Amino acid sequence: MLAKNRQVVMRKIPEGFPSANDFEIITVEMPELGIGQMLLKTRWLTLDPYMRSGFMNEPNNRQSPIIGGTVSEVVESRSDRWRVGDLVVGYYGWQEYAVGSESDVQWSNPDMPNEKWDESLGPASTALGILGMTGYTAYQGLLNVAKVKADETVVVSAASGAVGQVVGQLAKIKRAQVIGIAGGPEKCAYCIDELGFDACIDYKGSRFVNELQQAATQGIDIYFENVGGDVLEAVIPLLNPGARVPICGFISHYNLMPTERRPTPLERLKSAGLPVLDKDGSREGFRFFSFSELAAQHPDAENALCEMSGWIKDGRLKYRESITSGIESCIPAFMGMLSGKNFGKTMVRL
Repeated sequence: MLAKNRQVVMRKIPEGFPSANDFEIITVEMPELGIGQMLLKTRWLTLDPYMRSGFMNEPNNRQSPIIGGTVSEVVESRSDRWRVGDLVVGYYGWQEYAVGSESDVQWSNPDMPNEKWDESLGPASTALGILGMTGYTAYQGLLNVAKVKADETVVVSAASGAVGQVVGQLAKIKRAQVIGIAGGPEKCAYCIDELGFDACIDYKGSRFVNELQQAATQGIDIYFENVGGDVLEAVIPLLNPGARVPICGFISHYNLMPTERRPTPLERLKSAGLPVLDKDGSREGFRFFSFSELAAQHPDAENALCEMSGWIKDGRLKYRESITSGIESCIPAFMGMLSGKNFGKTMVRL
């Protein structure tokens, strides 16, 4: 039994954009295993924007490991369910080791028990990305909430990011026209040249609004929202009658100071007069959704996973991961992701 475990915790609540001084790496003792428990060595952990908007703003979370999805290897077991060498898809956060129990769940969702990763589907890292939370988010929002149709115009913000890159490719598989919005010419070129988008507009460019209008000459049928703020403002006038706006996130808001508050996408779309999208996606409007609607509750979750795995294997679905190594890299990699330095899913290999 290993006696020491390093964890990344919050030293204090960030004021605006996080700094390295908001975090610290601590070393803690590992407890003895009880019946039904296993010692887990973290092999992969994921860094995601939602961590900034939720967990890091709560004073009670100080000195607790920062939350997040993990793939861990069982290195010792007192469980009949888990054997040494199994890969556990769980939710153990930013730490090198964890003690797991048979009743543990993913993403704090009681409907999502930990699962053993089947490497025939893809490498273990994909369990946290394109074949995990990221892929389920794109699949649920575009196919089940927005119900994309052939020949529709789909616009996705943060297009080269973890979710955005999948959304655009799924739309192309469904024979839609895809316009990405990303930050900088390199990311836009990646979306067009590597992922097959029809166009990608640089929101940092001086002609962003005009270029978006020129690309979306037939208007926008689906806007997959990841950003909010000025990007959403540029999209709203181009929405067609019957447009659908699945709201995944709004990263432009996450690091605002309290005095800088701006309307959320939900508030802004309501003020623009759009109705809330029906649960079955039968009418125009908008809706915030969660990937766990598919991962935990949807009867087609297993089919979605197998379908996406098949699309990867036949080359129709590509993915890119921004990988750093070691627990120390979590802090700079997380801040880099929030400032848009990542391509695709931000991962840490331990």
